[in-house]
Amino acid sequence: MKLTTRELTIFAMLGAVMYASKMIMEFAPNIHLLGVFTIAFTVVYRKKALYPIYIYILLLGLFSGFSTWWIPHIYVWSVLWAVVMFLPRKIPKKTEPLIYMIVCAMHGFLYGVLYAPSQALLYGLNFKGTIAWIISGLPFDMIHGVSNFFCGILIVPIIRTLRLAERE
Repeated sequence: MKLTTRELTIFAMLGAVMYASKMIMEFAPNIHLLGVFTIAFTVVYRKKALYPIYIYILLLGLFSGFSTWWIPHIYVWSVLWAVVMFLPRKIPKKTEPLIYMIVCAMHGFLYGVLYAPSQALLYGLNFKGTIAWIISGLPFDMIHGVSNFFCGILIVPIIRTLRLAERE
């Protein structure tokens, strides 16, 4: 996956947009556009979407600290990327927004489950402890999933804008 200078610049800016959007939305816990951007970038850039995703993750660590909370971010966003990679490339226009919104919502609903293996390993949680950790986070995951669903309405317009920009 060799990058041109243009791609490197674009992916750096997209990663920075992800980070800036997260910081702007800090006032509203678990409400953000990261899933929206991850899905849109993956649909448009496919494998290369990992570049802005991991630039975002690196920026998050640099500005917020490389601590134990940061470690799950290394894989949580790539799970969403992988799910989108498995979606058909030609989704009917009428169902496209709804499919992307549902995928985005599911990632939000399952965020605590995806985050849990890291917590279990880092803090020595047994199976019961891991399940308890997941259950205690369910209210936050519900907020995350519902907000991801509604924010997901932006995915198709972002995809169209990126494709238009790529045509130059």
